[in-house]
Amino acid sequence: MKHLEIELKSMLTQQEHAQLLPLFKNLDPVTQTNYYIDSPSRSIRQAHLTLRLRTFENAAELTLKIPQKIGLLEHNQALTLKETETILQNNSLPPGRVRQLLQEKQIPIEELTVLGSLKTIRYEKKTAIGLLALDQSHYFGKTDYELEVEVENLEQGKENFQQFLRQHKIHYKPAKSKIARFAENL
Repeated sequence: MKHLEIELKSMLTQQEHAQLLPLFKNLDPVTQTNYYIDSPSRSIRQAHLTLRLRTFENAAELTLKIPQKIGLLEHNQALTLKETETILQNNSLPPGRVRQLLQEKQIPIEELTVLGSLKTIRYEKKTAIGLLALDQSHYFGKTDYELEVEVENLEQGKENFQQFLRQHKIHYKPAKSKIARFAENL
């Protein structure tokens, strides 16, 4: 499945995260673990791609993100429990569109390995400005907080996101992607 992802993000303090939690009071959080995959020579990163395995309580998906002029084109592939275990235990990708795209981009599939994981507790809901996600992420003994909104129109989304932050008295703090924050701590 393909999906164009246009996200806006701001890092949050722990206090700002707690301040926004009441907006999600009737929702249960989802715990997800991202396992980031690359070769020792960082061939995926050098190709400006992102490859992750995301696991949930009862599901998993493999995602390849490819930069576009605006946003990222996500190729998502649902995985069985056996396929997930094979990736985590043997660093072996299952057949499918993600593997095919990596091969087309001449990424050495046989060299891929799981670099580590980042666990996120996420609250998510649809709002007038887009799909809003409030995250608390844990990796390498660190915890960080972030607010994301997925939008369809970048310019309108920026305006709406800035207004939302102002409304909640939160100063915008640039946020790198989760994989970038993870990679900085490898």
